[in-house]
Amino acid sequence: MRFDLRQRDCARESGLAIEAKPILEILYQDAYLVAVNKPAGLFVHRSYMDKDEIYFALQLVRDQIGQYVYPVHRLDRPTSGVLLFALSVEVARLMGQSFADRTIKKTYYALTRGHLLGSETIDYPLKENLDTLGDQNVSRNKEPQQAKTAYQSLLTASLPIPLGKFDTVRYSLIKLEPSTGRRHQIRRHLAHLRHPIIGDINYGDNKQNPFFREYFGFNRLMLLAKKLDFVHPVTNVKIALEVEFDQQWLNVFDKLKWYCVP
Repeated sequence: MRFDLRQRDCARESGLAIEAKPILEILYQDAYLVAVNKPAGLFVHRSYMDKDEIYFALQLVRDQIGQYVYPVHRLDRPTSGVLLFALSVEVARLMGQSFADRTIKKTYYALTRGHLLGSETIDYPLKENLDTLGDQNVSRNKEPQQAKTAYQSLLTASLPIPLGKFDTVRYSLIKLEPSTGRRHQIRRHLAHLRHPIIGDINYGDNKQNPFFREYFGFNRLMLLAKKLDFVHPVTNVKIALEVEFDQQWLNVFDKLKWYCVP
């Protein structure tokens, strides 16, 4: 069963019980690691941000494979894609060190506002993005932290529909490879370039987002953690994990006439 946030919310509002627990797609599993395809709208673990939430990736994976799992990185709730867990504390520590050492290659795809062209590395320090409740004991006086994201423009499209002061609606498909892991880094870096990600309620465009929801028929952050490449911490084998674009992405590609996505 594919996780669907809208169905969950409708069931909650109508007082109906949810019949079945979502089943996540397992991308990779061995004695040390397990990776899943996290849907948009799913928290990685329990959060104060939504005390009424029913499902979390960590618990779902634990129940599916029948053993405890340990997160080694995180994806924001609205971000979909490759999510990796360790099956022991020691392997979690080793993978955490690999992330800290920046030996893991992360590749994301984003749909952005406007035509962002070419390729470049965004080297723009970010002040730590703290939560009001979750980080209330963390100092607010830290200096901005180094943050780097390489991007490459893959495709652009225009729709002949006026929006605001513009005669057309323009989009870009961007491939991104962050070399640091600051909170909301990709979202904040693209907003810094004035090409925010479609569906981003924190850093996005308050005209584009409603238009996108009406024109394409759904509402989500168009950011996908598509690939994760690393050396296995125990076997030393190179591991390459990748997810496919889901149907909502494919519907966007079809409407924008992107029939061959790199």
